[in-house]
Amino acid sequence: MHTPTMTATFVPRVTATVDLSAIRHNLVRVREYAPHSRVMAAIKADAYGHGAVPVGHTLQESGVDALAVACLEEALTLRQAGLTAPIALLEGVLSPAEAEEASGLCLQLVVHDRWQLQLLQGLPDATPLTLWFKLDSGMHRLGFPLAAAAELLAALQARPAWTLAGWITHLACADEPDNPLTQRQVDAFAQALQGMPGLRSIANSAGLIAWPQARADWVRPGLMLYGSSPFAGRTGAELGLRPAMSVESRLIAVQELEAGDAVGYGATFHCPERMRVGVVAVGYADGVHRILPTGAPVLIHGRRAPIVGRVSMDMISVDLRGLPQAAVGDSVTLWGPGLPAEEVAGWAGTLAYELFCGLTNRVHYIHRP
Repeated sequence: MHTPTMTATFVPRVTATVDLSAIRHNLVRVREYAPHSRVMAAIKADAYGHGAVPVGHTLQESGVDALAVACLEEALTLRQAGLTAPIALLEGVLSPAEAEEASGLCLQLVVHDRWQLQLLQGLPDATPLTLWFKLDSGMHRLGFPLAAAAELLAALQARPAWTLAGWITHLACADEPDNPLTQRQVDAFAQALQGMPGLRSIANSAGLIAWPQARADWVRPGLMLYGSSPFAGRTGAELGLRPAMSVESRLIAVQELEAGDAVGYGATFHCPERMRVGVVAVGYADGVHRILPTGAPVLIHGRRAPIVGRVSMDMISVDLRGLPQAAVGDSVTLWGPGLPAEEVAGWAGTLAYELFCGLTNRVHYIHRP
């Protein structure tokens, strides 16, 4: 969790408010898109920056079929917080000791490479393990060759204490609805597993929305659970999703500057006329991308105000010419209602994923039920 310790005098500079009812709504949308699939909700990376423990509890209480994290450390945090739902380790384990602990925590392991399989085969025969075998259907990042499926099944069947959770693959270009690679991956995965026992999992958020043929026995939504769109040029709201996070700071100064005055490091912005410039208590040390250019918007009193000059470690400056009523203490929305995270990410040349995951431990979190 990001939340710092509160004191009697502590006033948050930057607050991320997470609406857990939006998470519940978005899970319903997942089930509407894939009504015949089980749902493995991706809450790795601290639930994409939204808080893995409160989000995990919300999803578990909402009847999600399983949770997915990247590594043992993330799963341990969830188990220590009392979560009992099935949890899959998407990158598997890194050592025999991790495998033993994962077994004790009743975690499901994704096995994606021969060295991992050999590691598990070195454990005592009686060690119970539940395994997903990851096959590389065309992304070429992690996974066994498709031709290895029969060999993997034989290795599992040689260990009576091992259980097959299923077969898993990952789509490289599902966020591009016209890219033929996705269909090739789906077809290759199906052909490799023809006649093989075990459940299948293919689709991430983009896959389950845009590719019905990828809605296999299990789907693995991530970004859409948090209300954001995986598709360029579309917002979560356009997909029937509710954004779960809003991030706010406040104005801490208002400057009256003259035409020609420079603003910020490097003097990259010069006032075109006499103007008011506000200073907002947020910067790249909080997770606001330094690459955000002059013109990228924030919201003040529900109206857009463009950033001017460079983002610095602790502050940004904004053009207040369209907001004569703006004053010190006013709330400033970095993204949230009226300013989608997808749009802000576009100004930074990145994705909403990175905005969410990039928030730092200086940000104070509020989780609303």
